[in-house]
Amino acid sequence: MESFISRSEKNSKYRKQLKDRKRIVVKVGSSSLLHPETGRLNYHKIDVLTRELSDLKNQGKDVILVTSGATAVGREALLAGRDRSDIADDSPITIKQACASVGQARLMMIYQKFFEDYNQIAGQVLMTKNTITNALSKYNLQNTFSELIKLGVIPVVNENDSVATYEYMVGDNDTLSAMVASLMKADLLILLSDVEGLFTDDPRVNPGAGFIEYVEHLDQTMMQMGKSTSGSSFGTGGMSTKLSAAYIANRSGCDMVICNASDMKIIHDVVNGKNIGTIFCADPDDSFDLADYLEEHFG
Repeated sequence: MESFISRSEKNSKYRKQLKDRKRIVVKVGSSSLLHPETGRLNYHKIDVLTRELSDLKNQGKDVILVTSGATAVGREALLAGRDRSDIADDSPITIKQACASVGQARLMMIYQKFFEDYNQIAGQVLMTKNTITNALSKYNLQNTFSELIKLGVIPVVNENDSVATYEYMVGDNDTLSAMVASLMKADLLILLSDVEGLFTDDPRVNPGAGFIEYVEHLDQTMMQMGKSTSGSSFGTGGMSTKLSAAYIANRSGCDMVICNASDMKIIHDVVNGKNIGTIFCADPDDSFDLADYLEEHFG
């Protein structure tokens, strides 16, 4: 009991510090942006998401949005009322890339419109793993992000799905968001997901799975709790990719919170220190090298 109280008190004290974080990366997955019944965009959630991020920006914080959804938006456009199975989730990668090509332009247009409603300017940044592992590309990317932030722009980031297969191999931009957080020395990464946070087992399979609200140090035992499955037919990321993202973020000196995106206003609650989701505490390692980690784990 004493250890539980100690952990609870640590959790409460640590979360109160989140309001002081200055550079925040927010990642939203496809399943959090779409109506599950139709696979079409949920404009109400996008509206609330952009409003929350705009408010953080108005508080003087640097804000970066990492978003999925391009393939789903392109699929919707290309189907044009036909049976959704024409472009199914298990379609060849070339079809998914074609959908992403169409969908990315539409998705960015939607974000820019909503951000404009809240007097914000959004700028598109498309990247791949190679953007990080190549030293010159990494340097140029950092400069682009820095200049956008200096100019008051909210960068909207996605995998360049029309030419890369990285997202489909690794999972729904979880790792990509951690890459951005590491690259830009963010101090808080929020993963908006279709799950509450980290459990000791998959709660969809095991109703007795315990919820973990506070992770002070992410060790290998905890990394094994991840699952390779996704809770949605629209997303590709499971808990394993979220734990990989936590590892990258934490070793880079960035806190990470996994929380449920059913209500986008949860962003406000997380930043204000409410006990929501699972928090992974920053655990900086000076020897950690992002490019080396990506090459070792994702080739």
